[in-house]
Amino acid sequence: MSESPSAKSIAIIAYITFIGTLIAYFMNREPKHTFATKHIQNMFGLLLVLFCAQVAYRYMNPIIGDTLWIAAFIAWAFSLVTAIIGKNPSIPFLSNKFEEWFQFLK
Repeated sequence: MSESPSAKSIAIIAYITFIGTLIAYFMNREPKHTFATKHIQNMFGLLLVLFCAQVAYRYMNPIIGDTLWIAAFIAWAFSLVTAIIGKNPSIPFLSNKFEEWFQFLK
């Protein structure tokens, strides 16, 4: 009998690139885990920040792009550690906004 992956495993998978986020989203379809959903929403938001960093680097100012990229990387590393230790994502201000904005990922 196969057992479904735990919410913690799904949350960790979400932080493994864009593909990992997609895999985690589909793994979390049935049964839904609130913990994993929060981490999926968080990583989706971080991916959007990385996209904005690339756009800013190319079309605005490389310093702004680099700053956004470094901030997103630090937030990603912090969020991955919180998933590994089993805590909800807690990037100040952003995690709550990502949960609010990305309700469609539930």
